Amino acid sequence: MSTECGEPGPGGPLGGSGPGQCPPPTASTPWSLPRWRACVAAAVLCYINLLNYMNWFIVAVFICCLLLSAPVFGYLGDRHSRKATLSFGILLWSGAGLSGSFISPQHSWLFFLSRGVVGMGSASYSTIAPTVLGDLFVRDQRTRVLAIFYIFIPVGSGLGYVLGSAVLQLTGDWRWTFRVMPCLEVTGLILLLTLVPDPPRGAADKQEEAAMGAGRSSWCEDVRYLGTNWSFVWSTLGVTAMAFVTGALSFWVPKFLFEARVVHGLQLPCITDPCSNQDSLIFGSLTVVTGIIGVVLGAEASRRFKRVNPRAEPLVCACSLLAAAPCLYLALLLARTTFTVSYVFLALGELLLSCNWAVVAEILLSVVLPRCRGTAEALQITAGHILGDAGSPYLTGLVSSALRARRPDSYLQRFLSLQHSFLCCAFVIALGGGCFLLTALHLERDQTQARRPSPGTPDSTKEESQALLSHPRAVPEAP
Repeated sequence: MSTECGEPGPGGPLGGSGPGQCPPPTASTPWSLPRWRACVAAAVLCYINLLNYMNWFIVAVFICCLLLSAPVFGYLGDRHSRKATLSFGILLWSGAGLSGSFISPQHSWLFFLSRGVVGMGSASYSTIAPTVLGDLFVRDQRTRVLAIFYIFIPVGSGLGYVLGSAVLQLTGDWRWTFRVMPCLEVTGLILLLTLVPDPPRGAADKQEEAAMGAGRSSWCEDVRYLGTNWSFVWSTLGVTAMAFVTGALSFWVPKFLFEARVVHGLQLPCITDPCSNQDSLIFGSLTVVTGIIGVVLGAEASRRFKRVNPRAEPLVCACSLLAAAPCLYLALLLARTTFTVSYVFLALGELLLSCNWAVVAEILLSVVLPRCRGTAEALQITAGHILGDAGSPYLTGLVSSALRARRPDSYLQRFLSLQHSFLCCAFVIALGGGCFLLTALHLERDQTQARRPSPGTPDSTKEESQALLSHPRAVPEAP
């Protein structure tokens, strides 16, 4: 007897489910959320992101703890409740920050340990929160929401410094900052639990593979898949170049500008530490302003350019980095001759660097399968820190010290040594632009693969059923 499925009929796409006939595929109701609820959830996630970076930059966390914990949280976020994992991360960094405020100076190692735990909690949020936003919004909406989300990185960083200074002036004890923050963080946790849903992975892309019981791959399989996803690989290398330059600039630019003022006769030399340096405040304010403008500008440029070119995201990143390279080069080169113009080019360079943060997140969410986006975020964060900002300040200082050892000991030579060690940043950021050009070559193919339903999902079953109806001879008959 033939087991061939029947023709379409009133009972469904494949007719009735009587004896000898194939049952109709199970219809699934697509997951949906009112737009106002999605916007409220995004606002809550942005608020917690602000607190995350405020807590981070009151006293910087140990980067190694963040690097070690990011892959762990990426694994958990891909396989378990993201809402529960985010809540655990908030409790972790909030509790560690509060407990650290009561540690006496005699046990400073405990304080450093508590800051490391803060880094672990921060890693959970930085890894998982963007994937939740990616499942709440699509296309232009997602680009705009990610831009708003990443604006709070420079804003939170700046407010962390401001809050720490304000509390110190009011109370005389900077530890009170860590006793104020938990109140704001508990509020954020309550808002997260009550207002933020945990959408099925890929829900915004109509895949819903994890929620519908598709086969769960192992972590090693996810990593192998990401290693063959060339859009992810090249964009991660581009992000690493950005992190390398950002880390070196944030650590050394205030000192570089101070040395430039000494060379110009605008500042007296500093013999003993700590040195009063107004350029730290100026550079910090510049970073916040250019960060906000850059994130919005990059996201909007990508959104508009995508209407005429599907490869808009990596091309915007490549153009901004290739334009930032000469700006940074001129800022460093002109600092000895014209201080004001150097500041202008430095601001332009930072603005162009900041254009990419939200766009890079959009690239990752569009080219990676929903089932392993948390792992992809974690690996990108880990690579960016290990190969980027974790080592670039040390490497820049090492090159500067090596150059100074071969030159006469003078303020001019100190400045020139740091200037020459900085010049490699311009070439690194140009290499980052090249990585994003290579990303553009693979983008459309990887996006198509990421949107393709996985075997076993409702969408894939529907596609298979339609293929069988179109080609009935492809259905084998029983002997």
